[in-house]
Amino acid sequence: MSIPGTIYEAIGGQEAIDNIANNLYKHVAQEPKLMEIFPEDLNESARKQSLFLTQLFGGPQLYLEERGHPMLKRRHLEFEVTHERKVLWLKCMDKSLEESQIEEPYRSAIFQRLTMTAEHMVNTLD
Repeated sequence: MSIPGTIYEAIGGQEAIDNIANNLYKHVAQEPKLMEIFPEDLNESARKQSLFLTQLFGGPQLYLEERGHPMLKRRHLEFEVTHERKVLWLKCMDKSLEESQIEEPYRSAIFQRLTMTAEHMVNTLD
């Protein structure tokens, strides 16, 4: 169940979230520095991202139901997440939000929230 008045609802629900996740990983696949820490097949990464974004922006608690508490920092410790990779990932997300036709003010709100999350994931100096 989604929460009324959420970003999830405002941008179009699950279809919009799935578009964001799928477009994101289309761009990630084009970034060699990111692909060093991602699997060759990004379908599962996109699926997990969709679960997370759904929950983060007020949709059903799909991530929690399937994978438990996100614990993002802990789940990413095995990967070298550098400042450079954070910036590249955010560029991919920005392109994805544009391609997914996410309108303001939701686009900025989503990007701002994910920028904070991405900053938290950095665990290795460049």
